[in-house]
Amino acid sequence: MKLGRLNHVGVATPTLDRAIAFWRETMGAEVIREPFDLPAQGVRVCFVDTPNGQVELLEPLGEDSPIAGFLAKNPLGGQHHLCFEVPEIHAAKAWFEGQGCRVLGEPRIGAHGTPIFFVHPKDMGGVLTEIMETPRDH
Repeated sequence: MKLGRLNHVGVATPTLDRAIAFWRETMGAEVIREPFDLPAQGVRVCFVDTPNGQVELLEPLGEDSPIAGFLAKNPLGGQHHLCFEVPEIHAAKAWFEGQGCRVLGEPRIGAHGTPIFFVHPKDMGGVLTEIMETPRDH
């Protein structure tokens, strides 16, 4: 397995509107993508483009959302996960499992429209890590 490029940093937020305003007004972000719902993940998502990647803003769609649980512990929000690209999702999953890492669920389609899975933070130096198959247009 070869570490791919850092695609994005996931940031949980209680409200996308306030987070978007912060990234635009305080951080000077010029390209902020249109928010959209990702019901399968229980989140509303918005991507902020940076010169070398993206910030993924995550707002819970309901009480069952994993982001709602994160916000219960971190009411102001904050860094939720890091996402790295890999060329082939199933090979990456097998590699992480072979290393004894706990993969959280089966690969599923993520916010970029490509397969993803998460690796438990206890097996990743305390950081929830998303593994994402590199989008075909890269």
